[in-house]
Amino acid sequence: MSRHSNTSERQLHYEEIEAKSTSGMLLLILNIILMLGAIAGFIYGIVLALNGAALGIWLSLIVVCVLYLCLIGPLLFVGLKILQPNEALVLTLFGKYYGTLRGEGFFFVNPFVSAVNPASGNDSVGTTVSIEQASSGGKPSIQGVNVKRPNKKISLKSMTLNNEKQKINDELGNPIIIGIVVIWKVVNTAQAVFNVDNYIEYLSIQCDSALRNIVRLYPYDASSEDGEKSLRGSSQEVAEKIKEEIQSRVDIAGLEILEARITHLAYAPEIAAAMLQRQQASAIIAARQMIVEGAVGMVEMALSKLDNNNIVQLDEERKAAMVSNLLVVLCGNKDPQPIINSGSIY
Repeated sequence: MSRHSNTSERQLHYEEIEAKSTSGMLLLILNIILMLGAIAGFIYGIVLALNGAALGIWLSLIVVCVLYLCLIGPLLFVGLKILQPNEALVLTLFGKYYGTLRGEGFFFVNPFVSAVNPASGNDSVGTTVSIEQASSGGKPSIQGVNVKRPNKKISLKSMTLNNEKQKINDELGNPIIIGIVVIWKVVNTAQAVFNVDNYIEYLSIQCDSALRNIVRLYPYDASSEDGEKSLRGSSQEVAEKIKEEIQSRVDIAGLEILEARITHLAYAPEIAAAMLQRQQASAIIAARQMIVEGAVGMVEMALSKLDNNNIVQLDEERKAAMVSNLLVVLCGNKDPQPIINSGSIY
């Protein structure tokens, strides 16, 4: 049991090592010179054979030259690798991790190594077909086919993952539609290749799972009075929580999450209309409350001014009538219609 757990732990903690390499340009020139020499030696061996030289001399020379031209020379060309900036190659030798080739340039490595990239089928293999209707007969004709070969190189650039929008229930159980964009890059190529089957698909699945775990902890919207955090009002904090959650899940794959941002947030269509009415009602209530508070203050100020300046003496009944009229005027939705009272209220 202990031996099995130690083996599993080593598999999950691959240390990236640098692959042994030499200058590719130097070996390319040397190999071309040797192949030209082998061609010259092959011709010279034939000449010796025609001139009646010893069998062992010309036959050995021809065999060595043919062996180099047909086997050794082409095999050395296989070991030549070209890398662009921010690219890497994870190499294996007969199934064992050989090393990672990093850095831009022209390299020569062991020709028996093979590059491994399980995610190469996601973005490097594609087929483009252009089909148009023929002018006669109405049968479709294929105009062009473009097939890309799998690319075993691993990109070390910062990349963007934009998953599809998801329907998730928030803390209150309301279904919402949310989408995120994640900026990430590969930092440990050995873990990305050997610890998971396909690090791009693995990242996508973990983003969906982390998003669900974080969204269910917050309501879509919260009242400003209690200061509760929400998806709409605390988007920066929610994005940081999502980033930390994703990072904890993809460490095993040698990935680094640079940034996570919410790109879409809305109620699900089945409750969107009801939630809109709720928001409108809350806005109307808040506006009415502010209007009433302002109107009461204005009435109080008007009555105080009248009393302090001795403009008119009002009894309680007249004050009540004046307060009622002022509140109607100040709180009404429509412009008031003036009514002239020519008599006494008594």
